Amino acid sequence: MSYDTIIRNGRWFDGTGAPSAVRTIGIRDGHVAAVTADHLDETGCPQVIDATGKWVLPGMLDIHTHYDVEVLGGPSLSESLRHGVTTVMLGSCSLSTVYVDGSDAGDIFGRVEAIPREYVIDTVDHHKTWSDGEEYIAALESRPLGPNIAAFLGHSDMRAATMGLDRATRKDERPTRGEQARMEAMLAEALAAGFVGMSSQQLLFDKLDGEVCRSRTLPSTYAKPRELRRLKSLLRRSGRILQSGPDIENPANLGSQLLQSLGIIRNPLKTSLLSAADVKSNPIAVKMLGPAARLINRLGGNFRWQHLPVPFEVYADGIDLVIFEEFGAGAAALHLRDEVERNELLEDEAYRRRFRKEYESKFGLRVWHRDFFDAEIVDCPDTSVIGKSFGQVGRDRGGVHPVDAFLDLVVEHAHALRWRTTISNHRPEVLKKLARDSGIQMGFSDAGAHLRNMAFYNMGLRLLRHVRDAERAGRPFMSIEHAVHRLTGELADWYRIDAGHLRVGDRADVVVIDPEHLDEVLDRYAEEEVAQYGGLSRMVNRNDDTVTAVFVGGRAVFLDGELTELVGTHRTGRFLRAAHKAPALGAPESVLAHVG
Repeated sequence: MSYDTIIRNGRWFDGTGAPSAVRTIGIRDGHVAAVTADHLDETGCPQVIDATGKWVLPGMLDIHTHYDVEVLGGPSLSESLRHGVTTVMLGSCSLSTVYVDGSDAGDIFGRVEAIPREYVIDTVDHHKTWSDGEEYIAALESRPLGPNIAAFLGHSDMRAATMGLDRATRKDERPTRGEQARMEAMLAEALAAGFVGMSSQQLLFDKLDGEVCRSRTLPSTYAKPRELRRLKSLLRRSGRILQSGPDIENPANLGSQLLQSLGIIRNPLKTSLLSAADVKSNPIAVKMLGPAARLINRLGGNFRWQHLPVPFEVYADGIDLVIFEEFGAGAAALHLRDEVERNELLEDEAYRRRFRKEYESKFGLRVWHRDFFDAEIVDCPDTSVIGKSFGQVGRDRGGVHPVDAFLDLVVEHAHALRWRTTISNHRPEVLKKLARDSGIQMGFSDAGAHLRNMAFYNMGLRLLRHVRDAERAGRPFMSIEHAVHRLTGELADWYRIDAGHLRVGDRADVVVIDPEHLDEVLDRYAEEEVAQYGGLSRMVNRNDDTVTAVFVGGRAVFLDGELTELVGTHRTGRFLRAAHKAPALGAPESVLAHVG
């Protein structure tokens, strides 16, 4: 009996959390055909990989990306592939490209996700051939997809396409009965096509780009309770998922997002909410997140927080960083696109007084710790400030306030000033508790967004390193098997997609990892041009000695530090429809079987 690929003598993890073991795996026709402790006959097998000393696990899932634009013009999504991610979720945070045109997509994605607006417009207008969810799936599968794709339908996408972006972002406007019915029909069709659910957003510091609606919040934030109830009722009836972000400044909104999962006299609403984080600005809040989720679930709900299991380090060029959107002075600067006009504002003393006052305010929930002493300058034409904080620069300049030191450097150097800070997940012991909490999911990578502020493509590898290092130090906080399960099978089962497992009969999405290279290289970053964005440089991770092989559907996409010739030329991934088995590529669609 011949195989297309044999991976021999690796430490095999099946994605269920069961004990790992040294096994040899045989792959045939895109599926796992054998898992055995014995030798497999390699006669006629064109590809044999010796995985001795390495880990062989299911391809990881990334449940929170913003690849919705990139997948149209660059469907290989190779940055995820090279880090062992074989399934990615589109449509997060109310944003998708199923219904909006290029101009509206540019306004919605450009500023929120820091993808240049002109490229969003050009990409969507050039590639869009679909008018509903089923046609969107067909369009994706006509491309040379690298990883598998699953998707939410974005509430802001539906609202803007139905009402028009201007009306959809006005407080005094509500959808007409016909528009409400149209949104419900959009969602119902997408759910029938196999979307995992709907994403919405109530967080108020995500702002629109463009001219007409510039600096308004996302369309979904303007939805009234009736509109939301009717859309959520479709999710309840179908058992699909709401992914959302609460208005963190409104405790009632946060509480209602938790309670909606219960159902009480209705079906429970499966809810995935942003986000569980150990935020520097509020170290107490994290203690309530896990217990709140566990309580809701004990009472009959089905609720999960999304969590980035690594320190949340952000980079910025000048003042262009989303954390400034959460207070008035920062948002006022980001509202201005013209550099001369913006600099005039930043130099204005009345504006600086306002900025200093808001910077020093310690009241209310917020994301950024607002501490310029905790912000390191990593690049600047004035080399004397590199390696220093803005607070230290202020002291060096005779006791200048940290805000003024920051604004002075922004005015002088604009985007040539590069700095970084960590806003959350900075305490390893707290990260350990979050990583094993049953009410928390591993997610929130933001892959495909924030090109100049590194997304966390390798967050799965970094979690595995954390677990492995603790185990070697004799202070384990969870098993490697449990960590692999959290990154693979647990997510696939909750979202009801055919991924995340590596057993006989499963599709062969596989990653081979060298645990000896789960080391400090995971923390480094490099620069890589993005061809479809005009060669714009993107911050990326590079840990090609850590991931030695990646397979999608049994086909090698990454080997020995290099993408294979299949990537970008042949389709290896497919759209994973919720609650359906996914056949191997080339199998007839009649093979699709509903799995409940």
